[in-house]
Amino acid sequence: MTYTVTFQGTSSLPVATSGGAYRIWSYKVEGSNTEIVTGRRMTLAFPSSVTVVDPSAYPGVDALNGTLVWRSPDGTRQYVAARASVAGSVVIAFVATAQTSSGLVQLFKATPGNELVEVQYQAIPDGGDAGPSQRLVMPAAGAPAFTGQPVYNFAGALPYDSELFGVYQPLSGWVGATAGLSAKPIYPPSSDIGNLTFANFRGSDALALSQPGLKALADRYSAGAGGALSPVGLVNLFREYFFEFDSFLGAPSGHIWVSPGGTVEVVESSTRRTLVEKVVEQSEEVSRKSEESLTDQTDVSDAVKEENTNDTKLGVSATGGVNAKIYHADASLSFSTQNTVKRGGETTHKRARTQTSKVTSEIKRNFKTTFRTVTETTDTSSRRYVLQNTGTELVNYEMRRKMRKVGIQLQHVGTRLCWQIHLMDPGRELGLGDMVHVVPAPDLSAIQKPEVLPPPQDKQVPFHFDIAFLHDKGTDDEAEETYLPEEGAPCRGIHVNNTPGTQNDTIDFCNKEPLSLPPVPEGYQFSEIVSTDKHGAQVDFAFIKVDAATNTLNWRLSYANFQTRKSLPIDVVLRYVPTEAEKKKVKDLNDAAQAEYQKEVDRLEHEAYGQAVRERLRLISSMRLRSSEDLRNEERRCVFRKLIKQLPEGIYPTPNNNTPYLEAQEIQKFFDVDEMLYFVAPDFWRAGAVNAPIPSAQSTGRYPVRAIPQPATGVTLPPLAGQTVAGWYSQADSYAPPSGAATSQEEWRVDYLISEETVPAPLGSSLGWLIQIDADERRNEFLNAAWAKVVLPVRPGQEQAALAWLKKVEGEAGLGKTYTKQPDDPDDYQGKTVGQVLDLLATNLRSLAQEKFDTTLAADKVFENGFDPLAGGFRPAEPYQIFDQWVEVLPTDQVVAVSVKYDPKTGQQL
Repeated sequence: MTYTVTFQGTSSLPVATSGGAYRIWSYKVEGSNTEIVTGRRMTLAFPSSVTVVDPSAYPGVDALNGTLVWRSPDGTRQYVAARASVAGSVVIAFVATAQTSSGLVQLFKATPGNELVEVQYQAIPDGGDAGPSQRLVMPAAGAPAFTGQPVYNFAGALPYDSELFGVYQPLSGWVGATAGLSAKPIYPPSSDIGNLTFANFRGSDALALSQPGLKALADRYSAGAGGALSPVGLVNLFREYFFEFDSFLGAPSGHIWVSPGGTVEVVESSTRRTLVEKVVEQSEEVSRKSEESLTDQTDVSDAVKEENTNDTKLGVSATGGVNAKIYHADASLSFSTQNTVKRGGETTHKRARTQTSKVTSEIKRNFKTTFRTVTETTDTSSRRYVLQNTGTELVNYEMRRKMRKVGIQLQHVGTRLCWQIHLMDPGRELGLGDMVHVVPAPDLSAIQKPEVLPPPQDKQVPFHFDIAFLHDKGTDDEAEETYLPEEGAPCRGIHVNNTPGTQNDTIDFCNKEPLSLPPVPEGYQFSEIVSTDKHGAQVDFAFIKVDAATNTLNWRLSYANFQTRKSLPIDVVLRYVPTEAEKKKVKDLNDAAQAEYQKEVDRLEHEAYGQAVRERLRLISSMRLRSSEDLRNEERRCVFRKLIKQLPEGIYPTPNNNTPYLEAQEIQKFFDVDEMLYFVAPDFWRAGAVNAPIPSAQSTGRYPVRAIPQPATGVTLPPLAGQTVAGWYSQADSYAPPSGAATSQEEWRVDYLISEETVPAPLGSSLGWLIQIDADERRNEFLNAAWAKVVLPVRPGQEQAALAWLKKVEGEAGLGKTYTKQPDDPDDYQGKTVGQVLDLLATNLRSLAQEKFDTTLAADKVFENGFDPLAGGFRPAEPYQIFDQWVEVLPTDQVVAVSVKYDPKTGQQL
């Protein structure tokens, strides 16, 4: 009897952790009772590329009992064998990859003294002639690449998160008065466009664009910027759903081997990548380090939400209580909701796929896991594993990261008609935050104040001289008479004797030789005689003079009575005053000492203020940001203020009129003010930005470093002068010209200041932007924007009334022109005017709003029915339908130790 081999199929492994990558393969070999006796071993030989798992890895699986697995010595065959438990047949079961293939399989039997004897057999059910090898269904070559179950296995799974956003498209054709008149200032007043007024946008000439100015305006801008001229557009809203699928083990991130009887303790440390290190020092001198990566989210839905929040290219609106991020698409020539939904779906598909791929790759780089083997440890890590080998063979473990599979679907959930308007310099009225920071006075206690030299004082020098009684005529030898100056000879004193025949007495009334004075003190000069002490002598002086040139003294008497004394003692006090040179010398010494002291004070003050600037920069960079929701609400209010101011007279009252609550109610009835969204134009579109002056030495930037203000005499400084900071400091710096430049003139740039403690400066710092230190990137974009495009959604059901109101505000220019039917437009658009097609669109949107119950059910069916696999993964977007689907794989912070075996000869994993 010929042997037969039947492939019985595959079955799942009854092991909870096995997954679906491997299955049990079963083959039944039959023959006569004499050919297959009880206990005989039958062997199947597969190509060596087929990976068969050692059955010892599944000790609890009964189907694998008695299965033997080995490779041929030359490595060309993979043998699988089993012994017959009953005569006539034997089932060979083994574990291999779940993926199937086909190939030639050989059959061998074992005989006494001969391990393998090749036999001929027939393959069942294919039949055919018997032969030594037959083509059978067998496992696919190589190890399986398992990335989880197919997505259709998760039908009905409910989303664990969702994100709402939309795509805005202007509708070309209508020439709005607001946008049209904004182009007027750049044209000469004598031109057709320069002569336009608001009245020109109404009437029959405006409907047909036959008015010269309107025709010129449409011809100039409709081709390239027709969407900007139009006051209306459509927003298509989409919802992105996130579904949790299964998990699987990814690539190995480590390898550990355990010897027989050995024990290894593995400590796992999971940390995030460090891109920026921020050190925050608190008053308690506690340092806290936080690590930031490209994204700090571990889930794709959170990462998508985070990127949408920070994306400055999105308009933001609140829809149904949820922030809806709105992308801006190109202007649409078609007014059909079907066409705009399809185009919006394409934009959404491109954006969402790129975004989730980006944030997923960021998350993949977000984890770093290290392993270390220890025999004794005091580590307090939260994850610790003990691997113990109780067997007799070496055991290898691969540490493999657990991966998540997340499904993502996109669904269209609604269409809204909108009014669009452009506003110049939208952030001009927003105030900025000033940080109060008091600069402490520098510590000058370490500097010794200079000792001030006193100014030189006057000196009084006493001088004594005697007036001798020098009698040369007469009888008054005893000096008893009184003498007066002789007439004609003032230096002679005379006493007239009245006795006849008696000669008059005469004496000397002047000094014969100048009296030498004491040396003049250095640096001084004679000033005056302060006092004269005659010691009671009865004398009067005509003068006592000092000759400063000779430093001598001369005197002359005008009256004298020596009172019988031969000489009279005289004491005078001479005053000497410092010379101007001496005064200047002392002043110069004092000034030099004070200048040296002030130089040291200035140095300390400069260092202290430099440290204060560094501290201010550190505080600015670590400033807590305000809530993005509050910032967006402020921006919306600021934008809406400007929008109200631009409304023409008669639509909204001027400030001099009464409170316009009726007009406000009318606007709120037609438009969903709370859902207003806006798109900001980059600052380089600002008028004059192209011809901005080149920075020079006098350039300062938005917030130059200022010195501490000093009040002038009679001037009172503001309360917080010099104690507040409004932004990142800037200053002009010069740079040498590049090598080989045609000019040697220095290059000046307005630079921003940083330090090693500051975080990276916000966007726009190198561009000279106005930076709000407690705001996010979107606010800074808003503050420096050239203009903002404001989009105000029409309330559902109010489309026709809103269009009638808009015709009063924006005029009717272009509404009478014939509408150009686009592919896939409804047939009833054919032959209609732009205004009539807009009315049809409004009617259609209103009917959808009246059928809100059905559309709401369609939009929310995912939350009711769960995941519904989309065939092909993508289809053109239809209203309220799922139109896009894909899968992202995310790593987790969990690592699994998996026991593996390797072929010692080939090095391949078994």
